[in-house]
Amino acid sequence: MKGIILAGGTGSRLNPVTIAVTKHLLPVGEKPMIYYPISVLMFGGIKEVLIIARPEDITQFQRLLGDGSHLGLSIEYAEQPRPTGLADAFVIGADHIGDDSVALVLGDNIFHGPGFQNLLDEHTKDVQGCVLFGYGVKDPERYGVGETDALGRLVSIEEKPLRPRSNRAITGLYLYDNDVIDIAKNVRPSPRGELEITDVNRVYLERDRATMVDLGRGFAWLDTGTPESLLQASLYVRTLEERQGVRIACLEEIALRKGFIDADQCHRLGEALGNSGYGQYVMDIARELSA
Repeated sequence: MKGIILAGGTGSRLNPVTIAVTKHLLPVGEKPMIYYPISVLMFGGIKEVLIIARPEDITQFQRLLGDGSHLGLSIEYAEQPRPTGLADAFVIGADHIGDDSVALVLGDNIFHGPGFQNLLDEHTKDVQGCVLFGYGVKDPERYGVGETDALGRLVSIEEKPLRPRSNRAITGLYLYDNDVIDIAKNVRPSPRGELEITDVNRVYLERDRATMVDLGRGFAWLDTGTPESLLQASLYVRTLEERQGVRIACLEEIALRKGFIDADQCHRLGEALGNSGYGQYVMDIARELSA
């Protein structure tokens, strides 16, 4: 399976700070926002990643992440000059996907909860159709909403409905088989000229090939697109990290635990981060797991 992170857009709701810096590099806790969606793909065992961003932002991502080889990844970049809808990621990333299945994760979404890695392992192995991830919210009218039957198969998808049929918002993590490329290319653009992800999902729904996994209680799904939600996400991350003594979305630790790199490589990555608490944590993890 290939991975795509959609990190485009202007981040206008976070202005004025995003006039100079893409929102996906703003800190959430002590890490850049882009670390969190990368960690999701890594948890799913995905090593080949395409980051789609505005042309003027790609150099910043390259400075931070390079080609990903230090983490045992292969990271490539593609331009999206203007927002053209989430489904455009499959058109832009068609060559990257090739004949494989694909996971798309939005660059400003954070996922964290018990059993998340096992959940991803289960659903990324052999994707047939599309797999969406639902999350219970108190205000489903603000989101795309999915309704499922007893077996988890999607029965309806509504975009910001006035009278939602369920409280399950469709999150910014999507798994698709290879058919998604042709489906996205043949979706009719919206009046604004965008390729909507909901239209892609509806095609799978009409073919009876769409399921939705409930992330369940005790799980956290955070969208960091506004000043308020960015602050909430940072407080959530820092509170858990300080209480539990772990780092959420520590890419070096995930790479080591997944076997993408070895302990010596991990320790060197920690050393390169200087005297920061994050760098010290990476070195401690490397020593712990090499013992």
